[in-house]
Amino acid sequence: MPFVVQRNGVAATADELAPLAFAGYAHFTAVQVRDGRVRGLDLHLERLRSASLEMFGRALPDDRVRSYLRTALRAGPADVSLTAAVYSPAGEFTVAGPEVEPGMLIRTGPPATGPGGPLSLAAVEHERELPGVKHVGEVAKTYRLRQAVAEGFDDAAFLDRRGRLSEATIWNLAFWDGDSVVWPVAAMLTGTTMGVVRRRLDHLGVPQRSAEISLGDLPALAGAVVMNSWSPGVPVRRIGPAALPEAPLFVSHLHRAFASEPALPL
Repeated sequence: MPFVVQRNGVAATADELAPLAFAGYAHFTAVQVRDGRVRGLDLHLERLRSASLEMFGRALPDDRVRSYLRTALRAGPADVSLTAAVYSPAGEFTVAGPEVEPGMLIRTGPPATGPGGPLSLAAVEHERELPGVKHVGEVAKTYRLRQAVAEGFDDAAFLDRRGRLSEATIWNLAFWDGDSVVWPVAAMLTGTTMGVVRRRLDHLGVPQRSAEISLGDLPALAGAVVMNSWSPGVPVRRIGPAALPEAPLFVSHLHRAFASEPALPL
């Protein structure tokens, strides 16, 4: 069965997509769908809703968003990668009030699981604009990724102006101190997988805490991972100059926590 590109619940035409191909004022969420079901659906809906209010001053109703998602899934396989983007028909470089209703683009593709790791991450100073919004057009992410690979790394992790680790290019970071999961404190995008893992770790009784983490703190830690919609935990063996030990128990906790979240139909 085919994968789809749909706009507001119907197949998108070239005429509809052409102006969007040259625009960059939108936000999105990325989902791995398995057997037609999604983990953390409430977090994806909240992400789309809050980002729309931030960027456009209004949001599509959740029931309509779910309807668009169901329509896209009915047109293809039960296992897909799905990206749902919300944009303003007014485009970018314009002023549009909340009377302009946002539109939604949905694209499906082959399911993905991400790299197996362990990964090495370059440490670069970078702070995302609107860090709490998963918005499009972030040229710095791809640029930093390509720079990191050219330097012999697999990807890049970001340091803010205070030297705190925040996130990676398309990933959240998490650390292990030998007993607790440690979440970095800095301005960042809170990922949906991160949200699922955090609440399920609480349910499973695995300790977790938050702390500011610099490169100088890494030698005292017992492991690190990156996570996003592909995976709740890909091991990291190095960030910048600091090597990190393998932490199979840590990775197991994260994967077990994510798997314990009920997968819900749309």
